[in-house]
Formats: sequence, structure tokens, C-alpha cells
Amino acid sequence: MPQPDLIVVGAGIVGLAHALAAARRGRRVLVIDRDTAANGASIRNFGFVTVTGQEAGRVWSLARRSADIWREVAAAAGIPVVQRGLLLAAQRPEAEAVLDAFLATEMGADCRRLGRAALAADWPMVRDARAALWSPHDLRVDSPTAIPLLAGWLQAAHGVRFAYGVAVHAVGEGRVETTIGTLHAERIVVCPGDDGGQLFPTMFAEAGITRCKLQMLRLAPPDWRLAAPVMGDLSMVRYAGYAALPEATALAARLAGEAAAAAALADGIHLIVVQGADGTLVVGDSHHYAATPDPFASDAVDRRILHAFEEILGPPPPVVARWTGIYASAADHSIVRTPAPDVRLVVVTSGTGASTAFALAEEVIADLMGDA
Repeated sequence: MPQPDLIVVGAGIVGLAHALAAARRGRRVLVIDRDTAANGASIRNFGFVTVTGQEAGRVWSLARRSADIWREVAAAAGIPVVQRGLLLAAQRPEAEAVLDAFLATEMGADCRRLGRAALAADWPMVRDARAALWSPHDLRVDSPTAIPLLAGWLQAAHGVRFAYGVAVHAVGEGRVETTIGTLHAERIVVCPGDDGGQLFPTMFAEAGITRCKLQMLRLAPPDWRLAAPVMGDLSMVRYAGYAALPEATALAARLAGEAAAAAALADGIHLIVVQGADGTLVVGDSHHYAATPDPFASDAVDRRILHAFEEILGPPPPVVARWTGIYASAADHSIVRTPAPDVRLVVVTSGTGASTAFALAEEVIADLMGDA
């Protein structure tokens, strides 16, 4: 078996994105992961490739490019795109002002404003919204199936090799120390998610990385279908593309003065609702931060998420599943570090791996391979 040109540590979406970027440059790639199947943050999310609302500038550009790559890869790998676009519903006058301000920015290009009549005609399940923003830029895949399909396609179409159930003890120039021995490659990319503090504790500490725990729910199919994911007022004070607008200040103050909204914000809740091909709804999420988050889900937090759902979409269907996820979190969108000359440590620290990893990986691999 020939020695790989690149070893990628971590088979989540960030690792797979780097494998794709290198394979497209004709490199031989080996991906190793300590788990026997995808089990972390990459499958415990919405599968929502979010462009609209990302932080203006670099992050928004990364998201746009990544969404383009997702469309290419999904078609080639047989990954269903189960929803396209985004509906951002405004229920308060202050939220409507944020929508209008966003539409006036560069990021509002190709987006449309929907009034009450259009919502009533095309989105009858959305309750009491004053207006909404419709964006064509976003898409959604089903993460628990999309990640294995992506890995299988990388193997079949690009010759990427995978070694699952292999833990990594140390990484150095040209070598990876693992539970199956020392593996060698000219270049190495480490994509450890929230677990990188075990391999690179100093770099994690210097970057201020902690962990974020989120809670999510799956609801039984309702008697309607969403053509696109739905978000609401709470998201406009969390997503930087909206929250950085001057108009968001008044919305934040309004929400802070409402008991239910203030409680939701205290738990880091901003509503996202997506729908699968089977009709079930994935609803979330909350955000709690700690170096070592506890493993317990709070019923009170779930009830606040469901209350936010009810405000926009009416009484929620029965809950059929609950879970938590954990991802690395820091002030910056991501970190890219160089532990050794031909080694890169890459961690998306903003919960936007699915939305931005493909484009970030193109940059990292171009720099690492010296062919930028």
C-alpha cells in the first residue's frame, strides 16, 4: 500500500473537507478517526448549510463557496438535498426593521421580502409574522446520512482511504503516532473538533477554545411541509450577519424585556426548524459553554425551544427523539495553526463546520501544498 501524501486526523465534516480538497489536487489521502463511525458534532446538527446571516466578510464568503461545493458534491455522491433556501420570519416590528436593513446590504442580494399576503399564500403554517426574508442561498442535507455518503464517495471516486477505530497519541513532522503504530506522510492536517486539547493543549488554551453543548429535538411529522428551513426573531440577535446591524440593537432590547424571550436568550436558544424527507422536524437549539459540559439535557431548555417553535409554527407535534451535541467554541470563526512546518491544526470554533468547512479546507490545503 503506497504511503499517503496527506494524513487527515478526524473524519468529521472538517476532516472530510480537507480530504476532498487534497484529493482534487491529485494527492493520496488517508483519513483516520478514533470512532468506528461518524458520531460527533458533524451528525448531531441540522445539516443546514447556512449562508444567509453569517458574519459579513470572510465568513460569509466561506459559506457561499462551501454551499457551492455542497451542491457539486451532493449531486455526485448521491446525497439528497432535502431543503433549499431559508425563510426568516419577523414577528416584531423591530425584527422587521432588521430584515429591511439586511436586504439593503450586499448579503441581501437575490433575497426577497415577503409580506403578510405572500406568507399566507405560500407559508400558511407560519403564524403572526409581519414579514419574512426569503433567501435562495442556503441548503439542507440530512447529516447522519450525508456524512457517511460523503466518506463513501471520497473513497470510491477519489481513492481516499479510511482507517476508523484508530486513536492518535501524538503528531509530529511527517508522522502520526496511533494505536496501530506510526503512520507517515509528507503533510498532515489535524481536524479534532472539540477534542484537540488532548493533542495540542497549549494551542487550544491560547486560542481560548472551550466547548459548547446544544440540545435538539426531533418532532413527529405535522400535516404541512416546509420548503425551506425556518428561523425567527431570536436568530436575528445571534447570527452576526443580522446582529451586527444597527437595527438589531432595538430588537435585542425588545427581546430582553420579554420574559419568555429573555429566558430563551439566557439559554442561548435561537430557533431553527428543518424538515426531513420523512416529514419529521428537527428543532433547536440551545448553547451552554463549559470546558467540560455535563452530559445532561434539561427539560426546561427543551420546553423553551418548543415555546419558541409554537410562537412561529403553532402547537408542536410530539417529540420523538432528543439529543445533545458538543462542539469547539471560541471568539473567532476558526483556528488554523502550524504545530510543525508541514502540519496544520484546523478547528472550526463557531458551530459552522457544515456551512464553511469546504471553503476553509481549500485555503488550508492550497497553503499546505504550496500551490495557492
